[in-house]
Amino acid sequence: MQGFRLSAQDEYTHTPGPESNFNESVYVNAFDAAGRFGGWMRLGNRANEGYAELSVCLYLPNGRVACQFLRPVIENNSRHDAGGLRYQVHEPLKQVSMQYTGEVMLLDEPAKMRDPRAVFQQAPRAGADILFELAGNSPVHGGEPLDPTQQTMYGRDFSLGHFNQHANASGHLRIGAETFTLSGHGWRDHSWGPRYWTNIHFYRLFIANFGPDRGFMILKITDRNGLTRRCGVLQVDGEYEDIEDLDVWTDWTRDKDPHAVKLGIRTRSHRVRVEGEIQTLLPLRNRRKEGALQLESRIAEGFTHFQWEGRTGCGMTEYIEILDQGMPVGYPL
Repeated sequence: MQGFRLSAQDEYTHTPGPESNFNESVYVNAFDAAGRFGGWMRLGNRANEGYAELSVCLYLPNGRVACQFLRPVIENNSRHDAGGLRYQVHEPLKQVSMQYTGEVMLLDEPAKMRDPRAVFQQAPRAGADILFELAGNSPVHGGEPLDPTQQTMYGRDFSLGHFNQHANASGHLRIGAETFTLSGHGWRDHSWGPRYWTNIHFYRLFIANFGPDRGFMILKITDRNGLTRRCGVLQVDGEYEDIEDLDVWTDWTRDKDPHAVKLGIRTRSHRVRVEGEIQTLLPLRNRRKEGALQLESRIAEGFTHFQWEGRTGCGMTEYIEILDQGMPVGYPL
């Protein structure tokens, strides 16, 4: 990718920078389109703060969610392995896995996560063993910028280095007495650098697979000055093309959550229209103090079915935005 450098060594952890909020994150998702289930897992090492951000979110049939969010203690940034969640590189830039062994909360009504304190206190729990194995079926996209003027995916104050890849996915979800064998497709990313979730003013991120040969990762992101960028990749016949333009239309629920989307995507060679319907949405949030100011972001994580030229795909819709007096700043766009 022009303007970036990436090597096999970047699959592994990096020396933390001096920033107190340095974060090195690995994320994988995997979905079984036939079984209508899947999910995502993420581990972000905040080595300079002494803990990791652990997230496990599993979308089960009939709209159920099994999830866990923890901050396990870590002593350094030598590996991604904390709180029962372990990430392994089997072949750099080609094959990785992520496995979680531990407890999950069971939500028949995912909307209850709007009150996370009540969920953590009252939700039923079950033991879980989750394995996602991903083998790349696309090029690796991204890297670390070569010079200080190079624009990065999310902005230079949110994950300076970043790369991602579409993949074939296999594995299993064992949750209590239920077992799901996963055979499908997924996506993964790896990022490092300073990160606060509240540095994102607002964005709309869409990730999908339509088989081993077709998919996308597209992002529309707006900063505090109102400047909007459109970036990402369209995968066609296993190859990536960078996004040149993107239009997003969102249908909203009464709770101001995204419910359905229409996307217009343009690359050098392709003009694409995609429609997506969110099957299950988990409403999350992130809070932090900046001096006397309390900052809060909403993070809407939606398991989504997409339609592209007669083909059906599965993936994620993710809306992140600052709340201003309780209102998401990007709504209703």
